[in-house]
Amino acid sequence: MINLSLRGSGGKPLVMLCLGSHSDDIEIGCGGTILRLIKEQPNCRFYWAVFSAIGTRRAEAQRSAELFVGPERLELLLKEFPDGLMPFVGFDVKAAFEEMKKTISPDIIFTHNRGDAHQDHRLLSELTWNTFRNHLILEYEIPKYDGDLGQPNFFVPLEKKIYQKKVRYLMEAFTTQRAKHWFEKETFLALMRLRGMECVAPSGYAEAFYCRKLVV
Repeated sequence: MINLSLRGSGGKPLVMLCLGSHSDDIEIGCGGTILRLIKEQPNCRFYWAVFSAIGTRRAEAQRSAELFVGPERLELLLKEFPDGLMPFVGFDVKAAFEEMKKTISPDIIFTHNRGDAHQDHRLLSELTWNTFRNHLILEYEIPKYDGDLGQPNFFVPLEKKIYQKKVRYLMEAFTTQRAKHWFEKETFLALMRLRGMECVAPSGYAEAFYCRKLVV
């Protein structure tokens, strides 16, 4: 297996655009990868966009983004679109994407998987591809009751300190979600363990993505 390295061009720091429908999506889907990128490339920068961050969930989104990334390399974009109803206000969501496109030119975009069972997630994935047409897009996965996990083709191995930190930050930041039967450390560790097994990660743990277009 050939390993590819994600590095900026011309000595410039990598710019990441992280897109999530809800306040914990980015962290669940690619939190470990973000922590690894920061460790390997401390000068990287992040645009962090959450499309449904309302009330307490808004405060959680800000707290978590600062935990994972740190305020010094973070630009936070918090929207208040209705949870579960984004396809019905799709015009306004698309307009928000077009505004981002005017000011953000990312090297890597993290977004939802196109085949996700959640309607908000699918819409954001579709609009990501519709808006950013010449970028490296990595689609992350979110475990859920619907059982929509598939066969990703892009793997990021995570060392022990990183995957443990990811889970610790999730539990620390999103206190409103702890009552949900699936929002447990074991859920997040189990998925990373499965993906780590599939890619023969040295630690046994990894995050996985769908990469539909890659130029080398």
